[in-house]
Amino acid sequence: MTQAIRYEKGQDQIVVLTLDMPGQSANTMNGVYREAMAATVARLEAEKDHIAGVVITSAKKTFFAGGDLNELIKVDKANAKGFYDSVGVLKAQLRRLETLGKPVVAAINGAALGGGWEICLACHYRIALDDSSVQLGLPEVTLGLLPGGGGVVRMVRLLGLEKALPYLLEGKKLRPQQALQAGLIHGLAANRDELLAKSRAWILANPEPRQPWDAKGYQIPGGTPSSPKVAQMLAIAPSILRSKTQGCFPAPEKILCAAVEGAQVDFDTAHLIETRYFTELVTGQVAKNMIGTFWFQLNEINAGSSRPQGIAPCVTRKVGVLGAGMMGAGIAYVSACAGIEVVLKDINLAAAEKGKAHSAALLDKKLSRGQLTAEQRDAILARIHPAASDSELAGCDLIIEAVFEDRELKAKVSAAAQHVVGADAVIASNTSTLPISGLASAVPDPGTFIGLHFFSPVDKMALVEIIRGVRTSDETLARGFDFVLQIKKTPIVVNDSRGFFTSRVFATFTNEGIAMLGEGVAAPMIETEARKAGMPVGPLAVSDEVSLSLMSHIRQQTAKDLQAEGKAVPTHPATVVIDWLVRDCQRAGKAAGGGFYEYPSDGQKHLWPELKSRFERPDRRIPAQDVRDRLLFIQAIETVRCVEEGVLTSTADANVGSIFGIGFAAWTGGALQFINQYGLNDFIARARYLAEQYGERFTPPALLLEKAAQGTQFV
Repeated sequence: MTQAIRYEKGQDQIVVLTLDMPGQSANTMNGVYREAMAATVARLEAEKDHIAGVVITSAKKTFFAGGDLNELIKVDKANAKGFYDSVGVLKAQLRRLETLGKPVVAAINGAALGGGWEICLACHYRIALDDSSVQLGLPEVTLGLLPGGGGVVRMVRLLGLEKALPYLLEGKKLRPQQALQAGLIHGLAANRDELLAKSRAWILANPEPRQPWDAKGYQIPGGTPSSPKVAQMLAIAPSILRSKTQGCFPAPEKILCAAVEGAQVDFDTAHLIETRYFTELVTGQVAKNMIGTFWFQLNEINAGSSRPQGIAPCVTRKVGVLGAGMMGAGIAYVSACAGIEVVLKDINLAAAEKGKAHSAALLDKKLSRGQLTAEQRDAILARIHPAASDSELAGCDLIIEAVFEDRELKAKVSAAAQHVVGADAVIASNTSTLPISGLASAVPDPGTFIGLHFFSPVDKMALVEIIRGVRTSDETLARGFDFVLQIKKTPIVVNDSRGFFTSRVFATFTNEGIAMLGEGVAAPMIETEARKAGMPVGPLAVSDEVSLSLMSHIRQQTAKDLQAEGKAVPTHPATVVIDWLVRDCQRAGKAAGGGFYEYPSDGQKHLWPELKSRFERPDRRIPAQDVRDRLLFIQAIETVRCVEEGVLTSTADANVGSIFGIGFAAWTGGALQFINQYGLNDFIARARYLAEQYGERFTPPALLLEKAAQGTQFV
């Protein structure tokens, strides 16, 4: 028990509490911590007259990681009362610490997030190591939770409602310098020794500290909810929040409730309000979905669960990018930021230089925000070498082809590059739809060929879909996987097929929205219900972004390939609408000046009025729930087909890939978790209804029926 929190009193009568959870790489708020903290606080109270103060620090690389998600994910409605009581105990411990009557300092030697930051908030003085790897904040909202260890109550009382809400609602993480400017910490230290020395000095200089909220005459900064300025902000806050969450995410709404209600009552009552909302979220399904995917499955992926085992880690030192358009320029940027030398090649030097200018623009923006220094900017740019000749690719250990979706062109540039770099280099294609096994025939050894499918914009999108061709070797796959981690992206691994996983599923989303338009469903309803379902953007808007002409081109290429293979070419009701817009109206999407939307230079984009007169049929009113379900179900069903066909081999890759790659509704925890949490039998029944009403594409796949019959889920 005492191992979890070491208690050491120095000659200066200052007690240093070192958090060191046995058998764990990080400290978490689990049962072991709660017992250790209970014993520690009791001992501090007993020895109070003989101590000068308390310093809390950590023996781990991080300070404290927060709640134990292994415990939290198991809490259900049946044991809500026990959980509620245990949270109360944990909060009472921190309250006893801050009202000990002795100075308590948080010596923050590493990241303090969630519960870790809540421990810091219960200290009178907070000093952090001035290191850019240290992050501070309350990211609980990103897992469908709220800060339940007093984080909402203390942040509101420390900063006031208006300033505290962004940290609580957005889960903002701060570096130490930013935290100091924001008034969240009081000081910085250059190293561990200085951290402890400054902590001790503050204790000796402040023998009788009080938390601001315990001082006589304390008032919440900026005023309570009834003060005019705050009341004005709160009048619009719920509607702004609703427009962001669309009612899909309960956590931000509960955080707002806990913050506002807690600001109107005394400190202890505010804690009870926070605990009630916290318990409600922890026992709810959305938090379970989000913790399962954004924590457990994401960590599983990043730990290399889809990487071939037994192959030594590989570091990419020099990458050649073929094509300096938006994708190629973006790949060059993230590679250079990760410390990799980049040769950015295009048809001529001017085009390659233009690609490099994209990186310069992104870096200048970061520079202006103070996110990096001029020296760092220059060092990153110096790693990107524009080129017009294949000979300049010599020495690259990885080539990434990022030219237009045309098989002949991709084969030509890949073969020319491979000729220069030789047999040891990995050759990758950034294709989003063309089968990798076919593209691999362009190089002498298809074992060295792989798909690395990036998403646009590359600098913002966290995912890379790695596609294993029929003959891609384990070593090539491992090298591709290591490269994706090296550039700080999330790798998912899929087997080869037309459209792979993400493009296939994404196409079902856009096509379903466009098909509804063709059926006579009002365009505004399609777009609004997509967002209410949890999709970040509607199918018509995202089709414009992707470009309708590209969608048309991919369909034609697919038809050509299938005919050559003697296979039937599938038809989809969306085709007629796309063809009308592209061929008859010359509206190929946003880049071409207009598609489903108009893009006026002096105003906001809006739906093209022609759509109403051309398609909308008042007699074609379908329930709003059907619109939402069609958009989510079609993607989930296609994901099951990808599992059935062996394109996907991991549930984690399916869930994380669907959210990070195509924006599948995050509240669900991903396309397969959407089915799990819906209930397989209920999902099948609903899919059959949709198939009867709207087309056989909603017919539940055999694998789904099998799993339901066995009573199993996607795990």
